[in-house]
Amino acid sequence: MNAIRKFIEVKNNTFTVVLPDGFTASRVEVIILPSEVEDDIPQWQKDIVLERIASIKQKPELLIDEEQFWKDIEDAS
Repeated sequence: MNAIRKFIEVKNNTFTVVLPDGFTASRVEVIILPSEVEDDIPQWQKDIVLERIASIKQKPELLIDEEQFWKDIEDAS
C-alpha cells in the first residue's frame, strides 16, 4: 500500500490534492484532521529546547561557535 501524507492549506472551505504521476488507484480513502503548526512538534521536544535555552541564559559560555565546532571535528579526524 502506498500512502501520501500532505499538509494542505484550506481556502474558502476547499482544498485540492494533486496526485503524483503513476498513482493508479481508482478509489482512495480521505481522512481530514485539523493540523496546527504547534501540533507538529511534540511538547516534550519543546520542553527540552526551553530547558537548554534557560541553561544558556544562566551560563552563556556554554554556547558553541559553529565554525569552531566543525573545525574541531575536522581536526579530530
